[in-house]
Amino acid sequence: MAEESKHLLLVDDEAALREAVAERLGDHGFLVEQAATGEDALRRLAEFAFDILITDLRLPGIDGRRVIDAALDRYPDLIAIVITGYGTVKDAVDAIKQGASDFVTKPFQFDALLHVLRSAIEQRRLKSENDYLRAQLQDRYRIGGIVGQSPAMRALFQLLETVAATSSTVLITGETGTGKELAARAIHHNGPRRGARFVALSCSAIPETLLEAELFGHVRGAFTGAVANRQGRLEQANRGTLFLDEIGTMSPALQAKLLRVLQEREFERVGDSQPIKVDVRVIAATHSDLAKMVADGTFREDLFYRLNVIPIHLPPLRERREDIPLLVQHFVQKLGSQLTPPRTPVTVSQEAMRTLMAYDWPGNARQLENVIERILALNPGRAQIDVGDLPPEVQRTTSGPGFTLRPLPERGVNLEAEMREVERTLVRQALDRTKGNRRQAADLLRVKRTTLVEKLKRLGVD
Repeated sequence: MAEESKHLLLVDDEAALREAVAERLGDHGFLVEQAATGEDALRRLAEFAFDILITDLRLPGIDGRRVIDAALDRYPDLIAIVITGYGTVKDAVDAIKQGASDFVTKPFQFDALLHVLRSAIEQRRLKSENDYLRAQLQDRYRIGGIVGQSPAMRALFQLLETVAATSSTVLITGETGTGKELAARAIHHNGPRRGARFVALSCSAIPETLLEAELFGHVRGAFTGAVANRQGRLEQANRGTLFLDEIGTMSPALQAKLLRVLQEREFERVGDSQPIKVDVRVIAATHSDLAKMVADGTFREDLFYRLNVIPIHLPPLRERREDIPLLVQHFVQKLGSQLTPPRTPVTVSQEAMRTLMAYDWPGNARQLENVIERILALNPGRAQIDVGDLPPEVQRTTSGPGFTLRPLPERGVNLEAEMREVERTLVRQALDRTKGNRRQAADLLRVKRTTLVEKLKRLGVD
């Protein structure tokens, strides 16, 4: 990648030094973002795939080593440079052991920093053809095939582990492709019923005339073609877990029979009057709003409350973009090993990662997995996935740093912080378009030049 297209995050709490270095780096073609604290750096790293991180080790709050840890954990190909004082050279050496490329000591000449930076870029370029993704996915970032390290996903993992220890009925909601069946399997395999069967049934994939027999089973002669007795999914799941996907498509008549199962723990096969006792945990899932369906009269209220004992909501991928790098690593490793012959380790360029993080993924994690599988299958000789390998609809997204418009999350947002990001993004775009000419940028933004200069200082934009 050309030097002038490198996105760089500069972290230092000394404002004068940080701004001076950022300006000089900008003169050399780097696209520089600034952060004054470790907390701000982590937030920016979660939102954007930077190519380079330059950070002071001594920061208020979260220190530079923790920033490097988080950055390399999320982006194994990122270049990390450490700034340190003379008295903390040992700390800088320790930072290199944990993955940083090099360090410079304060006070330093800018040319020394530039030399270290260019050397690190060249070393990374020479080894990029066969350098494996060093950061392996850790167990704390996944459960039952669900991958993530965002606050929402960590809370979800904790909830799944808690729920798994119980026998309560669970209702999982979320958009298509968010991993509802994976969550159900995680509950089953981490709970006391793990030794019994996990039986899945998609209520929307089976015609209504056959769904009842599929769920409850039937006796010989119950209907045309019923030539022998047959167990249904309920019996198959006895002492285990029954997963009912897309429960919202079930007919009212079948809803009433399922309600009896949940209340009485018994049912009758189709064509039989002999009740059968069953010990089964029911986990239901839907992408529909069952509460609204209850209000509309299309779903039984009593069944809804029986199913909704423990509600679990899976957030869409667009609300946890910081998990995309981990998911990409997971899918590259998983799918590459399944190909014949298995693929050698494949890396993902930071530019491609930025583009993947900017896309909204209407099909969520399932769509992302399909994209990675398609790329690996169609490019068998490639050692790295680049932007040109991505589908056209993904390439058309804008992958610039800063605020990304998205639907309002259920948990809400910090409006003041979000509006600052909108303002910062527009100011950057105006400066980019005018090649840094502040007067012309001010004209584009319909403000005075002095107003723009004040905004640049307030927003920390170069």
